[in-house]
Amino acid sequence: MKTAVQFGRRTREFEIIESPIPHILVDSKKELHGWWEGIEPYGNRECTAERLLINPYNGCTHNCFFCYAHALGGYFKTFREENGIVTVFRDFDRIISNQLDKVSVASCGYLSPVTDPFQPINKEYELSEKIIKEFVTRNIPIQFTTKGRIPDDVIRLIKGQEHSFGQVSILTTDEEKRKKLMEGGASTDELFRNIERLADEDVFTVCRVDPVIPHVTDERGELEELVNRAIDSGAKHIIASCMDIPASLKGEIYAKLEECFDISKSKLNRLYTERIRGDFNADLGYRRKLFRTMREICDRAGVTMALCMEFESLGGKNVKGLNREFMSSNNCEGIDVPIYVRRGDRFEPVEGCDGNCLGCYRSEKISVCGLPLNEARAWKLRDYRGWTKEINQKARDKAQRTFREGWF
Repeated sequence: MKTAVQFGRRTREFEIIESPIPHILVDSKKELHGWWEGIEPYGNRECTAERLLINPYNGCTHNCFFCYAHALGGYFKTFREENGIVTVFRDFDRIISNQLDKVSVASCGYLSPVTDPFQPINKEYELSEKIIKEFVTRNIPIQFTTKGRIPDDVIRLIKGQEHSFGQVSILTTDEEKRKKLMEGGASTDELFRNIERLADEDVFTVCRVDPVIPHVTDERGELEELVNRAIDSGAKHIIASCMDIPASLKGEIYAKLEECFDISKSKLNRLYTERIRGDFNADLGYRRKLFRTMREICDRAGVTMALCMEFESLGGKNVKGLNREFMSSNNCEGIDVPIYVRRGDRFEPVEGCDGNCLGCYRSEKISVCGLPLNEARAWKLRDYRGWTKEINQKARDKAQRTFREGWF
């Protein structure tokens, strides 16, 4: 059997591989890149630190019904409309290896911002483990976010890289609720065990309560239980968000919440009144109350917290991030990960860099890395290559000056 994937006016056909789950293998030259949007001109960036985003798979069989990725096109549309066909980017670790070898500056890798790196198909191809190895063997930090079980090899790989860390996403402490919210993924107990396993190896660990589902997982007592259990398991930082709803999925998500949790569409309509960047967001007053509650819980528990992609509309396309109002850490992921630069065969952290490029932008500081990362843009691989040329040219110029001074 074959499937066709449409990109604009172009269509590509792929053979469907049925085992271990339906998937397609795709040869791709896609590149590492930074965040999708920069702070200018509309304020659409909350992420304080730079990242190199990595998605070895498109489509995710954990299949959280509220996931924004269901609204994406291309291979994500194939997953959504054709019985969960996952796209696997063949030998993507080799592509990344080649790209890393051609740069002399790198930010922390992020595996993965859109699909779970440890979903079941990864057991077949192990692209996530291979990609992590490409980063850590060069001494470049990498992070991951998962609702699945973390493979033992992953913990072994990242524990030797001082700025690499793990994020475990936990929606609720109620296993029956979790099963209604997502088809796959690890059990609640296994997710907390993930945190324990990371902490036992002294790996910095984040618990993401991301997102909180209004009228389902937003009761203070349940949130307190989740945060306290995460801390007891070894989490050092909490990240929270409130579920937003892509406009194209509104009816479907409303119907699912009504079916599974008996929440009426009228009740949801009264709450989801704010339209930001094409998504419906819960009323700002509700969100502020929720985030004040989370901040109080975290402060009392002695753990830092931050928000993920939470904005206040300023009218038109302009928004303001809410992190400055609620965040208690320097960087939104709770750990300061500096920019790394090449020193021979390995990369080393830039001395004095705390990785908070958005903070440099807001304070108008001169970056200690000497690069324009304080502009907090949506950087591409070509930008990293451009900075590499500048660094290499400066090194050549310095070598020539040293030679001339020694000669004369």
